[in-house]
Amino acid sequence: MSFMFWQTTRFRIDLARPQVMGIVNATPDSFSDGGVHASAAAAIAHCELLLAEGADILDIGGESTRPGAAPVGVDEELARVLPVLDAVLTLGCPVSIDTHKAEVMAAVLARGADIVNDINALRSPGALDAVAAHPNCGVCLMHMRGTPASMQDRPRYVDVVDEVAAFLREREAALLARGVDAERIAFDPGIGFGKSVAHNIELLRRQRELLAALGPGRPLLVGWSRKSTLGAITGRDVGERRFASVAAALAAVQSGARIVRVHDVAATVDALKVWQAAGLPAG
Repeated sequence: MSFMFWQTTRFRIDLARPQVMGIVNATPDSFSDGGVHASAAAAIAHCELLLAEGADILDIGGESTRPGAAPVGVDEELARVLPVLDAVLTLGCPVSIDTHKAEVMAAVLARGADIVNDINALRSPGALDAVAAHPNCGVCLMHMRGTPASMQDRPRYVDVVDEVAAFLREREAALLARGVDAERIAFDPGIGFGKSVAHNIELLRRQRELLAALGPGRPLLVGWSRKSTLGAITGRDVGERRFASVAAALAAVQSGARIVRVHDVAATVDALKVWQAAGLPAG
């Protein structure tokens, strides 16, 4: 693996060690936790817990992106996210905001957010402008076919790895053309976003090939945590997928991912410590 960093607003994150991104759903309708962190106080407490468990980065979202999810207005999303962001910015860790709306991006970046994590890869009106206007925020570009409401309606690919790589390269090119430094950009193949079980498994099996297609020094952020594909593999409901989620995260890191986005931080951190102690190569 080539030596790399991820430049963000306040932190230049060293990716020599795999980074664990803890998921904070400030929503009432998350597929994974049933909205138990929907209030600002509960979400802030969860952020503190994830940091105590070893999270390197916190990813806060104010709109569910589960299959079939209904959209949320800008004002409602900001009302959910901003109180949590303001509190978590004092905790000394990189803070990512999971949003596809330009207005939300502009507002959270103005408050000091470190990373924009966009399932729509800055294709929404004004999103590219919001990130390009910032001097050094990080951004994660994710591949998604369709929208959360429609993405699982019989997704089809000729070659899922080639098509995901081509899409991510095109979105990177759009950012680079606006003067955004390559060190600010990470990529997410979008496990479960407009992909069948077979497509998701293919992306994991051929992840090294995907990384090679993206080019050297391009960090991959992968989110397998509690996804329905793990349910299809194991036969377990969403609340019983911790072990499968940790296994998938470890497999992704073994195949070169530098950031894993997870719900079960403590278990993932422990698994990665064992992997690192063994000195196993990645990529």
